[in-house]
Amino acid sequence: MKNIICLVLFAIGLSVHAQNDLPKQATEIAPLLIGEKIPNLTLKSVENTAVNLSELISEKRTVLVFYRGGWCPYCNLHLAALAEAEKELLDLEYQIIAISPDAPKNLQVTDEKEKLNYLLLSDSTGELSKAVGIAFEAPENYKSLITKGSDGMNTSFLPVPAVFILNTNAEIEFEHITPNYKNRISNDLLIAVAKSLNK
Repeated sequence: MKNIICLVLFAIGLSVHAQNDLPKQATEIAPLLIGEKIPNLTLKSVENTAVNLSELISEKRTVLVFYRGGWCPYCNLHLAALAEAEKELLDLEYQIIAISPDAPKNLQVTDEKEKLNYLLLSDSTGELSKAVGIAFEAPENYKSLITKGSDGMNTSFLPVPAVFILNTNAEIEFEHITPNYKNRISNDLLIAVAKSLNK
């Protein structure tokens, strides 16, 4: 009987450990699918205040963007491109929310540098990226960058760059996930999809 209990506990331990393990590669992630809901979590704003994600999403349709951090030149190009698409997306009654592992103070640096009008939020612990299924184990050569960017909160993960379009129930209506971080969705495609979903 004692052996059986030990085996059961060992199996539970393995299961919990497996759930905490991150995929080793960006191509091994298992993201949420269209029709599934983005989890209701609290993130930090540029001002370091708590922001309830579901409350924000319930206000209007949302273009939810995950990026690697302000240290990533490809991410900064994408954020700037989104700023160019923002007026058209606002006219279609969407809001843009961009999320990264960066600490609030580093979000502020990105916000001011890129002159962004849309909302940036911090997911330094990776709770949201992991729940959405887009976090993977950061390669060694990125660990000093992500540690600095997150103010020491993140030493282990990167989010795969991703764009989700959500309805006000936080349900995913479209997703564009790019394990190759150099490739991002074009504004033309994003706006075309947003228009299509808005009919």
